[in-house]
Amino acid sequence: MQKILKQVLKPVGFRSNSSHLIVAIPRILGGLSLSIEFGSPKFGMPWSANEELGLFQVAAWFPEDVSEFGIPYSWAPWLFAWLGAATEAIGGLLLAFGMGTRVVAGLIAITMCTAIFFQKWPNAMEYGSSWPLLPAAGFLWIAIYSLVLGCGKYGLDTLLFKRLLK
Repeated sequence: MQKILKQVLKPVGFRSNSSHLIVAIPRILGGLSLSIEFGSPKFGMPWSANEELGLFQVAAWFPEDVSEFGIPYSWAPWLFAWLGAATEAIGGLLLAFGMGTRVVAGLIAITMCTAIFFQKWPNAMEYGSSWPLLPAAGFLWIAIYSLVLGCGKYGLDTLLFKRLLK
């Protein structure tokens, strides 16, 4: 178990601090953007602009959107809406701070693939342009990037699990 945990948490080692910074910048900016701009309007966070949302509550319109994705999403739209919105809002923060980076990045990648193929793709086909895909595709790339490289030197994973990684 410790060996698996070590593999999941250990960031890719770089020789220079600038390389670690290059890994950290997209992770931090992408995670904050995902959380603040895309997650919090759907999921109640302390900084959510929607005053009707309680803490950790999903916006009423979001489960309706999720149910239109079809099976299995239509079986439990509130559950899938809550999972997707929480992944964006809370997972974006965890990604920005570099905590559980690879696990969170994997969850964000799954959420972004769902958004691309079930929500954004039909919009792109309707408009005849890939423009609606771009935000979700950008977050997917950041998630894949973080999944492969981990948090780097500038993340909480490195600080919290330093003894485990030795």
